[in-house]
Amino acid sequence: MNHEQLVQLLTLGVRRGASDIHFEAGYPPSYRIFGDLVTARLEPLTTEDTESIARLVIGAESAFFRGEAHDADHGFSVTGLSRFRVNLLRQRGSIGVVMRVIPFEIPSFEQLNLPAAVASLAHVRSGLVLVVGAAGNGKSTTIASLLEAVNESRRSHIVTIEDPIEFLFPAKKSLVIQREVGTDTGSFGTALRSVIRQDPDVIMVGEIRDRETAEICLRAAETGHLVISSLHTQDVPRSISRFVGLFPSDEQQGVRGRLAETLKAMVALRLLLRADGTGLLPAAEVMLSTRSIQTQIREGASMESLLRLIESGRVDLGMQSFDQHLVELVQTGRISADLARAHATHPSDVARALLLDEGGGSGDLNF
Repeated sequence: MNHEQLVQLLTLGVRRGASDIHFEAGYPPSYRIFGDLVTARLEPLTTEDTESIARLVIGAESAFFRGEAHDADHGFSVTGLSRFRVNLLRQRGSIGVVMRVIPFEIPSFEQLNLPAAVASLAHVRSGLVLVVGAAGNGKSTTIASLLEAVNESRRSHIVTIEDPIEFLFPAKKSLVIQREVGTDTGSFGTALRSVIRQDPDVIMVGEIRDRETAEICLRAAETGHLVISSLHTQDVPRSISRFVGLFPSDEQQGVRGRLAETLKAMVALRLLLRADGTGLLPAAEVMLSTRSIQTQIREGASMESLLRLIESGRVDLGMQSFDQHLVELVQTGRISADLARAHATHPSDVARALLLDEGGGSGDLNF
């Protein structure tokens, strides 16, 4: 496998709209297209093929090939095509390569079909903003759109700490510094401990993975910075529990209070197949900070209590639960009713709302 052959395989994926490209020994190249894994009609790759691909994208002198790591993350670009986030892994004596497609152009909120409340977060000046969801559901792209909106609209110093760097930000109104873990800094913690001394206005942390990162993000938000980060969690209520759960039990009540004061917004994402099968679009749960929300976070309210507050703030504030957005997406013909029920927090409530909208009955909604 040479560079030209690799570029041909990557070009095929990008042109077909793949979000991820898989190279595994014993299988043909595979492409995740609109959520499904599609196998190319090519010969299976050999162990030599996948090792060649790995060396091409990460370099033969990396710690991965020196035997110092069993997994590795790296950024890779093909001029005129796309950037890629690369993950290398070892399995049964061979190397696997998974490449996430990262477009050169950062999409706008409109292109991403995100609610207006998400776009409004670009005007937040301080505090903590979290974008959450399972892997591959658009967290990185949404965060990049937020940062690009800041970059276009005001003169700020933006520092990103990523593993690896994904989207590249062009020079516009803001000064943007992008630091990659493993290349520019030893760890998220190391970079975060020094970032406050770098005069930032906005700090983006690729992911909150542990107590140390969560603590420093809270501290930075408390001192007047805007901190934007992500969590691998399903929805808003579980994300709050996950964040607090990163701390020892004897600290959690205090953390709830600090989180209540600093958290400005949380956006949870699920990418769903469009009704016409032409692509994916997000269902979004959006929570904005209000006094009632702060009280619920501080007191450790139940998931249902928090969801009720989110749903009640839809008209005035633009908040919404997943179920509210799913109903809207069905009503506007963008997703199917079956898909909405499958991804709903409360499927029976979504089905009932759709039945009422259609005037009392629909054979498609019986279950």
